[in-house]
Amino acid sequence: MTLDIAPEEDGRAGQRLVTRRAALVAGLGAVTGAAALAGAPAAQAQSSRGGGVTVSWEPWGTYMGQTIRRYTLANQHGMAVRLLTYGATVQSLDVPDKHGEVANVALGFDNLADYVAKSPYFGATIGRYGNRIRAGGFTLDGHTYPLPLNNGLATLHGGFVGWDKLVWSASTFTTKRGTGVLFSLVSPDGDQGFPGTVHATASYELTSQDDLELHYTATTDMPTVINMTNHTYFNLGGEGTGTIEDHLLKLNASRYTPVDVNLIPTGALPSVHGTPFDFTTKHQIGERIDADDEQLHLANGGYDHNWVLDRWDGTLQRAAWLRDPDSGRTMMVETTEPGIQFYSGNFLDGSFAGTSGQVYRKHDALTLETQHFPDSPNQPSFPSTVLRPGQTYDTTTVYRFKAH
Repeated sequence: MTLDIAPEEDGRAGQRLVTRRAALVAGLGAVTGAAALAGAPAAQAQSSRGGGVTVSWEPWGTYMGQTIRRYTLANQHGMAVRLLTYGATVQSLDVPDKHGEVANVALGFDNLADYVAKSPYFGATIGRYGNRIRAGGFTLDGHTYPLPLNNGLATLHGGFVGWDKLVWSASTFTTKRGTGVLFSLVSPDGDQGFPGTVHATASYELTSQDDLELHYTATTDMPTVINMTNHTYFNLGGEGTGTIEDHLLKLNASRYTPVDVNLIPTGALPSVHGTPFDFTTKHQIGERIDADDEQLHLANGGYDHNWVLDRWDGTLQRAAWLRDPDSGRTMMVETTEPGIQFYSGNFLDGSFAGTSGQVYRKHDALTLETQHFPDSPNQPSFPSTVLRPGQTYDTTTVYRFKAH
């Protein structure tokens, strides 16, 4: 079944938001809290700029001797997003409900040390390669590149020290619709085993229309593979408020990529019709999450799969619709990517507390990660993730929020 997808409202698909690139390579090291920065400058003054969206920043701890900044973008409707230079991370996301009450709908921590020590990629920018690569390696142009096995028999989210664990440089920018932060880094040749020196950017823009726009770019000096994404865990009822099983979800995808015991795609692209993976019409997430289905069992009792988006042609298309009935908050996802990973928080186990002080348990949040398919470097039938010198990796995803 193919769904009717509304056209992009302003024809801005794939708009280039990049204003400059800067280079910074960082590694793991000591972390100190914001209290250690008592002598640091106070938060920078706000300025009303693009679309009436304000921007400010404050020091938020130190890492490897570098000051980590937290940027805050806020619009006139009460929506605000806080972004960290550590991992180019979405630390929190405030969104009004149908009564105008604002709540943070993104899981995260209230301190830098927890991000470094135990974050399951909360809000992080993922690279070089989002999701899993089979058996820790791939072959490109006759050369085999071994990668670290950091997730059983797979390489997950770029390896042990992916881009979520690096410090990005940052600058602010404005457009007619809003204000944003442009993050940039340089990933050297051989970083976590991947070939080529890669210059990457990740921009996050908040608009006056309550949209959060994500734009990623990358270039390389030798053939490599790239698959960037964002790993925000959403609960539209509010972070720390409990399960997302009552959320309604619709995915514009009539096929998905089933996985093996290592959560690696088998290569098949079956129809979702007649399975618990059919979200071509709206369903409560908890409606079929406990079904006796092998794929749900493999993912630790829930969804952790890539859906194949219909009508993908590289332009901005509607991918997903999510709603919390109680708060009335609705999130629509549009992307230029061919796939979307719906993960229902199956491995959240209550072992740590978030920004509200509440612990996060199984199915307390979900991710909708726009992406190329997992293990594409080893699956020639999947859309290619190869990036070559002279080419620019360039993707856009928009999260549109409403409440009614």
